[in-house]
Amino acid sequence: MFSKACEYGIRATIYVAVQSLEDKRTSLKGIANEIGSPVAFTAKILQQLVRNKIMSSVMGPAGGFQIEKKKIDQITLSQIVDAIDGDSIYRGCGLGLKECNTAQPCPVHDKFARIRDELKYMLNNTTLFELASGLETGLTFLKR
Repeated sequence: MFSKACEYGIRATIYVAVQSLEDKRTSLKGIANEIGSPVAFTAKILQQLVRNKIMSSVMGPAGGFQIEKKKIDQITLSQIVDAIDGDSIYRGCGLGLKECNTAQPCPVHDKFARIRDELKYMLNNTTLFELASGLETGLTFLKR
């Protein structure tokens, strides 16, 4: 459903949020290790997230990535997805056809439209704080 970059981006953002809630910055290598992603790939993803103001980065020995505490409960999952994958997840065909619309629907068009609407609702109404809280309490995990 999400691109691999988006999956890693969501996991990275959640991890950075947890660290930020503890007033810590985290390094690129630390993030890559925690989410099980190659360092170079993680760097590109984090650049997109910084460019889209989801998180910030600080250079130097005490540097790293962080998210302002006050923003953690304002950032939604849809903002993270949009920063990496754009809004194509809300427009794509359930069968992968290039052209699919109500005038010329694919066999799953109507059913998939409902799923996309529910997904959009979930992404718009799930905050980074909710996701970070589950990780912080040990109820959820970023890698196995």
